[in-house]
Amino acid sequence: MPSRQILIRIALLWLAGAALRLTILAVPPVIPLLRDDLGMSATQVGLLSGLPVVLFAATAVPGSLLIARLGTRATLLGGLLIVALGAALRGAGGTLGALYAATIVMGAGVAIMQPTIPVLTREWLPSRIGFGTAVYSNGLLAGEVLPVWLAAPAVMPLVGGSWRLALAIWALPVLLIALLFLVLAPRSAAAASAARPVWWPDWRDPLIWRLGILFGSINATYFATNAFLPAYLSHVGRDDLVHGALTALNLGQIPVSLLMLVVASRLERRAWPYVAAGLATLVSVIGLVFMIGVWTIVWATLLGCAGAAALILGLTLPPLLSEHHHTGRTSAAMFTISYALAMAVALLCGALWDHTGIAAMAFLPIGLCGVTLAFSALLLRARRQLF
Repeated sequence: MPSRQILIRIALLWLAGAALRLTILAVPPVIPLLRDDLGMSATQVGLLSGLPVVLFAATAVPGSLLIARLGTRATLLGGLLIVALGAALRGAGGTLGALYAATIVMGAGVAIMQPTIPVLTREWLPSRIGFGTAVYSNGLLAGEVLPVWLAAPAVMPLVGGSWRLALAIWALPVLLIALLFLVLAPRSAAAASAARPVWWPDWRDPLIWRLGILFGSINATYFATNAFLPAYLSHVGRDDLVHGALTALNLGQIPVSLLMLVVASRLERRAWPYVAAGLATLVSVIGLVFMIGVWTIVWATLLGCAGAAALILGLTLPPLLSEHHHTGRTSAAMFTISYALAMAVALLCGALWDHTGIAAMAFLPIGLCGVTLAFSALLLRARRQLF
């Protein structure tokens, strides 16, 4: 393959990964504004953060069907357009219900996209799956960092402090990415022509449940921390730490993702990185709760690093552990289980805060996710699916 085509594929994989998170991570920086303007409780904050997650779970399997019927390129383009529409609509409504509805549309688009990217990685870079996964994961992590990093210094001044416009403006880069895919992306393999294409997951397969719990522990930690860390710091009177902590949590992932471009192939199917990430998660969550101040930034950075390493390695598992024509449905099943778990954890965090009146209780389920991450990896190793 000519080097120009390889570079185009690498660039498009990176952009696709970024589009998975750009619109979602625009929410945490404006959560204090949302709570003040719409009078949201902690449980409602958890629901807003969890809605995209539950859509990831509910729409991942239909995404697998679309891949089988339409092909990866067309499915990805459709998902990008739905994401852009939902992101734009978030700025149009003035009520909590309208915000929830637009978030549902946006989350459905992301969910449709997600199973396509592991398939594209295998189609476009079949001999470098670990590298390709690290590329789009690096884009995904950049998509998590940019909305948080740019919120206070650039986006909020640009939109006059309006949280509605601050959410809607992120539809523009997603539309641009869709246009680049339309023009530059090579045609994917023809959609399956068989009357019964392989798309429905085999829910009796223990592997998808093990992958789902492992990946769910990673996702739940990340989404719940982004949702409740700003509210927790505001609750204890440290609003000055919110921007720095969110930036550290998300920006701390970038160096690890760059390192993974080099070492991901060496760490494929190894259990110990997940165990180390799980232990680092548990320690970081304890630090975030009990060591507020300068150490908040340190623990947020460590949590971001641990999550990034586990995320990238976790995304390599469906194409590595399943046959080529099963990659889409294995990925969809893993996303369905993992994001359902992440949604449950987000709601549990908010409910514990509201029910007990103790803000720190919101972080108890997050810390336990570090334990389940390590345990899931050890279980996969015991089944010889990791080494």
